[in-house]
Amino acid sequence: MKKTDILLQNETGLHARPASEFVKLAKSFEAKITLVKDGKEYNGKSILNVLGMGAGKGTKIELRAEGEDEETALEKLSELVKSFSE
Repeated sequence: MKKTDILLQNETGLHARPASEFVKLAKSFEAKITLVKDGKEYNGKSILNVLGMGAGKGTKIELRAEGEDEETALEKLSELVKSFSE
């Protein structure tokens, strides 16, 4: 399992469009994708789970990937989240 911490810097956090883009990309990987916020785990391939996290601007989340393509998944998903604030 690979993991990294991410600080959400965009105005809306992981809501609506950013959440949809995240889930779409997460589903393209074989690896299990998990987001952790305040000690609670969320399925990164479920739009309802990602939206249900309530991860707004300034929220620190842990991104985990576990499986065959975990390294690529973690890299690409991290890049995507960081691109939301650009």
